[in-house]
Amino acid sequence: MGMSGGGDLYYLEIHQLAGLIRSKQVSPVEVTHALLERIAALDGYLNSYSHVMSEQALEQAREAERAICAGNYLGLLHGVPVTVKDLFWTAGAPTAGGSTLRRNFVAGEDATVVRRLRESGAVILGKLQLTEGAFATHHPSITPPVNPWGADHWVGASSSGPGAATAAGLCFASLATDSGGSIRFPCAANGLTGIKPTWGRVSRHGVFELAASLDHVGPIARSARDATILLAAIAGRDERDPTSLPGGGPDLSALPASLHGVRIGFDTAWISHSADSTTQRAFHQALDVLQDAGGKLEEIEFPNAWTVADEWETHCGVQAAVAHAADYPARASEYGPALSRLIDQGREVSGMRYQEVRLNALAFTGSLDALMETVDLVALPVQPFAAPTHDQLAALARDPALNSRLIQFTSPFNVSGHPAIALPCGMTANSMPVGFQLVARKGDEATLCRAGIAFQQASDWHRLHPQAIVGTV
Repeated sequence: MGMSGGGDLYYLEIHQLAGLIRSKQVSPVEVTHALLERIAALDGYLNSYSHVMSEQALEQAREAERAICAGNYLGLLHGVPVTVKDLFWTAGAPTAGGSTLRRNFVAGEDATVVRRLRESGAVILGKLQLTEGAFATHHPSITPPVNPWGADHWVGASSSGPGAATAAGLCFASLATDSGGSIRFPCAANGLTGIKPTWGRVSRHGVFELAASLDHVGPIARSARDATILLAAIAGRDERDPTSLPGGGPDLSALPASLHGVRIGFDTAWISHSADSTTQRAFHQALDVLQDAGGKLEEIEFPNAWTVADEWETHCGVQAAVAHAADYPARASEYGPALSRLIDQGREVSGMRYQEVRLNALAFTGSLDALMETVDLVALPVQPFAAPTHDQLAALARDPALNSRLIQFTSPFNVSGHPAIALPCGMTANSMPVGFQLVARKGDEATLCRAGIAFQQASDWHRLHPQAIVGTV
């Protein structure tokens, strides 16, 4: 099978592959073997996997094949190889969370979302690499994943492995987490589609914590339809996570096909002030597609998000200090510099200062809730500049003001808990993907998924695949 054509097995969307599996045109075992061979051929270059679960995956594929042959078809994920970011517990396989501290940790049970994937018949291929503790950068001893579109460019953080593997056809989709943009950044960087659901929509039981009130579990996939399929499988109340919400994910079959009557707000002043020209051009191109698909565009004034973006690191640092209290500072020497700095800062924040941060978060959330009574969706970029290089990111790491600018379009929705979908919407002059996002009312993932599917019926950016890895096979 070739690398670049849209008809390759590796680049099929889940709903397409599911049709072939259900009709027995391809078997789950064949598909799993093909992907394991592709991982062996390409991942020495891409570094997207932290652990390949070959034996378990093939056993799951054989079980799926037996069940389907016996007429017990479970649904669209049955026999489909997917992966999970390496902070989800997987029974019988290590979960390191991007750290050396936990490299030998093997959970005695699956995370709730991993169990739900297994129950839907999905084949778990392995664990994908991430930045240390799901914060900003990779642990110094870990080789970061490579962006398959271009090795000089950011692959996205913290879900670096899910971004690279899903874009390069080393899995059909992956589960990831987003605490400040960690699903949406890799989607923008790799031409993918991902959903950060409403906070609590998806259980966090068995998921290594960065910052409990900011952490969201969601899918990274190659289309809005596929992301919807995954979200439907993992969402819903879980008694093991008392913060999880009742009600499941959106039902793909029940979503209206068009955007007719959906009101989409956007703040021209904010975006033109904050985003570079490439990002703005792609964003306005996306708005045109949404309008042509039946969406009703409305100019809005977005609530001031600067304060919550500026304070996101304080918010995250205090909570990360709590999450790591058992190991930090006792084992501080085993931590990398970025996560150490975050936790050190968090440990120094006073209770009064943290209450100020929380009050600012509540005020922003209330303002956004009020705005969402006037529109159904808000459209905005994922990041203010398109496809940053590693050199640009190194400058960001040294400058807190630049860093809060990077997360200004993503982190406010981690603070508020509103759901968002990231969608590819264009390319830079040097052929790197550009993304944008839509945000909905809390609990309204259905409108997000409906909008994403309608957008991708009218555009084909999500069908483009990276050519940069051809020479490595």
